[in-house]
Amino acid sequence: MLAATDVRKGFGLTQALDGASLEIGPGELVAVLGASGSGKSTLLHCLAGLIRPDAGTVSYRGQDLAGLSDSARSALRRADFGFVFQFGQLVPELSCLENTALPLRLNGMRRRPAEERAREWLDRLDVADLADKRPGELSGGQGQRAAIARALVTGPAVVFADEPTGALDSLNSERVMALLVTAARESGAAVLLVTHDMRVAAYADREVVVQDGRTREPGRGR
Repeated sequence: MLAATDVRKGFGLTQALDGASLEIGPGELVAVLGASGSGKSTLLHCLAGLIRPDAGTVSYRGQDLAGLSDSARSALRRADFGFVFQFGQLVPELSCLENTALPLRLNGMRRRPAEERAREWLDRLDVADLADKRPGELSGGQGQRAAIARALVTGPAVVFADEPTGALDSLNSERVMALLVTAARESGAAVLLVTHDMRVAAYADREVVVQDGRTREPGRGR
């Protein structure tokens, strides 16, 4: 469904990716592991269409993302892709409910049905009672659960999770990951999970290691 093939990406004199390849199928959960600076987040950003690779291809359902206009890639990220980042990145001026409904509103859905669907997802992530709270009033774990609700509210085909538990303690990490995996499985979304934590990676169907800008899959000889 989503694939990077021989992707290369540099930033100035630094070569972040040097021939990285990765595939993810429908409903699959893949963990991308690697040390800090290995290129794993750059790979995720290329796969999500957030940045263009210098060489190689990134394709989604057979279509090369490089061939899409900026507006088409933005529309793809709003409708087909969901995102969960290390610090949630919720809009501080909006309530938890408004943050969760935001992707639907950006896609043109009216406020009432958007907020109704957002409430359903907040309930599934056990934070419905915090719907009227702003991000500054939430704990780290609560904020990440709201961020997961926002990522899944549009029914995306792929969720990109970049160190989603990196700012949480072990107890909240376990709870957030269990909720993310359960919600994604129930909705049929694939998950591309970037992490350095082996306990988090254990939730994945398989692992891909990024080292010095290249990828390999343990046990597959690459």
